[in-house]
Amino acid sequence: MSHGKLVPEGYIPRLMDRELERQLQCVGAVEVAGTMWCGKTWTAMACGESIARVGLQSTRIAAEADPTIALIGDPPHVIDEWQDVPSIWDAVRMRIDEQSGKPGQFILTGSAQPNKDMVHHSGAGRISKLHMRTMSLSEAGRSSGAVSLSGLFRGDFEPQLVQQALSPLADDICRGGWPSLIGNHIQDSSVYLNSYFDALFDVNIPRKGLKSTEARNISRALARSIGSAVTLPTVAADARFDMDNPKISAARAASYIDALQDLYVIEAISGWDAPIRSKSRLRIKPKYYYTDPSLAANLLNITPQRLLQDGQLFGVLFESLCMHDLLVYTSVMPDAGKEAVHYYRDSDGLEVDAIIELRDGRWAALEIKLGENKVDEAAAALLRLKAKVAANPAARNPEPTFLAVLVGAGEYARYDREKGIYIIPITALGA
Repeated sequence: MSHGKLVPEGYIPRLMDRELERQLQCVGAVEVAGTMWCGKTWTAMACGESIARVGLQSTRIAAEADPTIALIGDPPHVIDEWQDVPSIWDAVRMRIDEQSGKPGQFILTGSAQPNKDMVHHSGAGRISKLHMRTMSLSEAGRSSGAVSLSGLFRGDFEPQLVQQALSPLADDICRGGWPSLIGNHIQDSSVYLNSYFDALFDVNIPRKGLKSTEARNISRALARSIGSAVTLPTVAADARFDMDNPKISAARAASYIDALQDLYVIEAISGWDAPIRSKSRLRIKPKYYYTDPSLAANLLNITPQRLLQDGQLFGVLFESLCMHDLLVYTSVMPDAGKEAVHYYRDSDGLEVDAIIELRDGRWAALEIKLGENKVDEAAAALLRLKAKVAANPAARNPEPTFLAVLVGAGEYARYDREKGIYIIPITALGA
C-alpha cells in the first residue's frame, strides 16, 4: 500500500489497507466502519492526504451549519466519525456527482450506524463500505500466517511446524486485537476495556435513548451465551428483565441487541442454508459474537489464569477468537461476499462451527477445538456434513473445497490424508 501524508507514526499495517486502496480506485468514497478503537482512523489516515475530525466540537458545529465544510481537503480526504453529522453523507454523495464520479475522493470512518431517517441517499454507486474489525492474530504478529485461507481454497498448502501451547492464547483472548494494546502487558487490557465499556454504556447507548444499566445486563447475558443461537426471551430473562410479559421483554432485548450491532460491538453469524435434501430441519437462528473476544472476557471478568483452569469456558472463548479471525481473513478475500462466514446446525443434532461460502458457490467447513485430542470428534462432524450435502444430487457444489479443524494447542499444521481433513493451529492461519 502506498501511504499518504497522514500515516501515523508506528502504524502497524492492516489487511484492510490494500482493500481500501483497491476500492478507492473504483468509487468516489469508501466508508470504513467498525467498533470504536479498532484502528479505523489510523488505517484511513495511512491512505489519506487530509482529514476533518468531526468528533471535535468545533468541527462538528461548523459541519452542522454547513456540511460541505467537512469536505475541504486534498483527496483522499478523511472525514472521521462522519455519523455525528449525518448530513455529511449526502454532501459527500453530491460532491462525487459534481466530480462526475471521480474515484478516490473521500474516506469516511464511523463507529456507529447513523439515524437512517437523516440520510436521504444510500450512496449506492458512489460510496462503498468496508467493515473493519480489531486485529487478527496474524496482524498482531501472533500468527505466522503460513497457512493461507485463500490458499486452501486454491489447493495450496505446505505442512508447518507450529508448536503452539495454550497459555499464550489465553493472553490473546483477554488482551484482544486492539492496536493500542499490541505489545502491552496483559494487565493493561482490563483498564483499556473498562474504559471502552464506560464510553459505550455511559455515552453511546444513552444517545440511542436506551438505559446504561439494562445495556450492561444484556451485554453480559450475550457474553454468557456467546456462540449459541440463543432466543430473545432467554436473553431477556438472563438480563433480569421483568418476564411478566415475555413478548414485551423480548422486544426490549431486541432493541438493545440492535443498538449493539449498530455500534459494531456484536455481530450476528447466520445459519448456513446448506444444499441438503433431508428431513432434517435447519436451525438458522443467528449466533452472536463480540467484535473482539476480549470484550466477552472482560464482561465475564475472565483472566488468562481462570481460562487455563476452566476448559469449557476457554473452549467457548477460543471459538470466538477463531471466528473473529475467520471474519477478518474472509473480509479481504476477493471471492468472498459481505457475509461469507456461517455456522451449521440441524434438528438431527449435527453442528459445525464455521462454514465459509464464496460467491461462486465453493464452500469449506471448519470445526474449532482447543486441542488435538478432540480432532476425531470434529472430523466426524465434518464428514457427516459432507455426506449430507453429497446426498443431494441437485446441489450445485456438493463437494467441499476443503474441511479443516482449527486447534489451539498443536505441534503441526498438517493434512490427514486418511480423513481428508486439515488440522491447523490458529497461530499458523492467515488471509
